[in-house]
Amino acid sequence: MDCPFIRNPIDVEAVIIRNALRRERIFHPRLDILSFPEEYLFERYRFSSATIIYLNHILRPYITNLTHRGRALTSEQKLSIALRCFANGSFLYNIGDAEHIGKATVCRAVRKVSLALKRLLPVMVVFPGHKPVRNIKEDFHRIAGLPNVMGCVDGTQIPITAPAENEADYVNRKSFHSVNVQICDAAYIVTNVEAKWPGSVHDSRIYRECRLSNRFARGKEAKALRVCWLPEGERGYPCQPSLLTPYPDPELGPQQRFNVAHCRTRAWVEMTLGILKSRFQCLQKLRVTPERACDIIVACVVLHNIAIIRGEQHPAIQINDPADDHPIPADVQDGRAARDLIARNYF
Repeated sequence: MDCPFIRNPIDVEAVIIRNALRRERIFHPRLDILSFPEEYLFERYRFSSATIIYLNHILRPYITNLTHRGRALTSEQKLSIALRCFANGSFLYNIGDAEHIGKATVCRAVRKVSLALKRLLPVMVVFPGHKPVRNIKEDFHRIAGLPNVMGCVDGTQIPITAPAENEADYVNRKSFHSVNVQICDAAYIVTNVEAKWPGSVHDSRIYRECRLSNRFARGKEAKALRVCWLPEGERGYPCQPSLLTPYPDPELGPQQRFNVAHCRTRAWVEMTLGILKSRFQCLQKLRVTPERACDIIVACVVLHNIAIIRGEQHPAIQINDPADDHPIPADVQDGRAARDLIARNYF
């Protein structure tokens, strides 16, 4: 008898066995997400139909398959899968069931879209922002009177599953595994993101090692720029000429008024983090390796900036409780002098 697994068996017995073992391929109907109402799209994908079309237009060159064999997913379908995963934060098989595809296909689509969005990071996340520097300083000055502020910086812990390698490095001070992410903000727009450090790394080290800190240290910008580190309660950064922290034990008068203004200004970065985590529920816990978690975080930041620039609505803001106290790094003398000068002259 011929082998039943060759292309064209001759024997009748081989044909019978081949037909009995052949499994019919089942193609589930694919969703056309643009046919749904805007409320449905916002609840499940966090974007309007116009913005989804815009995202598909700029990401299509990076996520389109080279062939359409096997009913390959279109760029629009891959984008919808990734957006639903980012917005929902559920397990991959739940996303697959909702989109009528398999779990492995969801994983590949999310990975491809994440890497495509990461390519847009130098364009969509720029310091000091997409507006003129003078306008940014004026916007911050109108909040509470702090002069020459160009952004607020804060760190946040994004929980992840325990990695197989270097597991202890990702345990933060609250005893759960995470990636420590530094966000710089101006008017709800993320202007700088550092998403590559394990949860055990101190916030001050992340800022010290980032390109933004080096940019201030070596250039003339340090004389003209001020970056408020927030929130006030953690005191996780040293006071520097380009990084103004609040007074740890303020005296009545200018120092206390400076801390009040600093506290009011810090709300911008807290609200930005709240919007980011509310819009993309996957950031509540990422069930992937640390490397892929960092890529997803960057992708969500890029999508957040696109949403803010295009005027997309956002869910209710969730402001996190202040974290435990950090060890207090030593202040720089020039930083304290700059802080005292502002407190005396403006408050």
